[in-house]
Amino acid sequence: MQVRQLTQHRIIVIGAGYAGAIAAGRLARRLRREDVAITLVNPEPDFVERVRLHQLAVGQELRPRPFAEMFAGTGVRLRLARVTAVDADRKTVTVTATDATAGEELTYDTLVYALGSAWNTHDVPGTAEHAHDIAGRPGALRLRERLAALGAGQPVVVVGGGLTGLEAATEIAEARPDLDVALAARAALGDWLSPKGRRHLHKVCDRLGITVHEHTTVTAVAADHVTTASSVIPASVTIWTTGFAVHPIAQATALKIDTTGRIEVDDTMRSLSHPDVYAIGDAALVTGPNDKPLRMSCASGVPTAWQAADSIASRLTGTKPTTVPLRYFNQCISLGRKDGLIQYVTADDQSRPAALTGKTAALYKELVCKGAAWGVANPTLAKPTRRRSVAQDPTPLPHPTAANAG
Repeated sequence: MQVRQLTQHRIIVIGAGYAGAIAAGRLARRLRREDVAITLVNPEPDFVERVRLHQLAVGQELRPRPFAEMFAGTGVRLRLARVTAVDADRKTVTVTATDATAGEELTYDTLVYALGSAWNTHDVPGTAEHAHDIAGRPGALRLRERLAALGAGQPVVVVGGGLTGLEAATEIAEARPDLDVALAARAALGDWLSPKGRRHLHKVCDRLGITVHEHTTVTAVAADHVTTASSVIPASVTIWTTGFAVHPIAQATALKIDTTGRIEVDDTMRSLSHPDVYAIGDAALVTGPNDKPLRMSCASGVPTAWQAADSIASRLTGTKPTTVPLRYFNQCISLGRKDGLIQYVTADDQSRPAALTGKTAALYKELVCKGAAWGVANPTLAKPTRRRSVAQDPTPLPHPTAANAG
């Protein structure tokens, strides 16, 4: 007969975006509450639908999703605090409560690192001082206030021609047709899309009156304009969407990271340097098909959360862990509330010829957004689960270097 351990295994999840919230909830449904203490550390009490922040920026109201309701009865303890340090050798996390100035040190047995990412200014002069971001709710709310104060005809420039930039520019142009909206893209507009996808994107930008500056690199941002190599573009508001940068805390730890600061992990999402740390979402350097790193996105973060939670549960309960290949199926782009683009892709995220466009694509994207939020509240996808007992001697943690040798 198995002897039950007397002390609870302490699991701390830092960050409650899509990946962190799913991992915490999934672990709570896999393990007996008597055996584990799961703490989720996050500075905000509500779940933020990051994929909808461009909607929030133009004045639309998003449905509140309080963690208190989401995790009611699960055993997950929400700690409202900011993470200020991680000591992976001492197995501690330093946090500062949102209503306090002094920090507190929390000790873990297993850490799930899900601090995610924020906007990346690329150190372009003036960006931090004058540009707006929609990488988080505070930035989206500041932009919302600024846009609401603009009068008719004032220029708005969105810098960055990726998914976030496209969604921001089209959402603003549709919601505020009285504004002069421009998009500055470093390459050709939608250059990674299929021919059908590119044609539709150009058609939508033309319909919405968006001025597109292709092959344009912004070199500086001022209060009323942006500067490029060959011109000055007027901008009462500049929105910077040129990619994401991971949270800097990992760089100050002993964790093995790559040059961008992402934590290097194996196929179970376990750190290659510290086997009691798992990294997920934008914070993790995860290898996908054809040995290509997964891009920072909700589409990447959710399956890494599933994998990490199931791997941790297997290790603690002494069951055989399984890994699932991570791959892509499509890229979903909203182009305002009435139009969209679903670009079908290969497993390694290369565009296929097929694409879905128009109102049907807009509905598809809306269902994807709703499904992602539902998946946070239902981390096992409504499948029946059995909470297993933690073994007295969980599966040992070999040194990752040895485990991955050869």
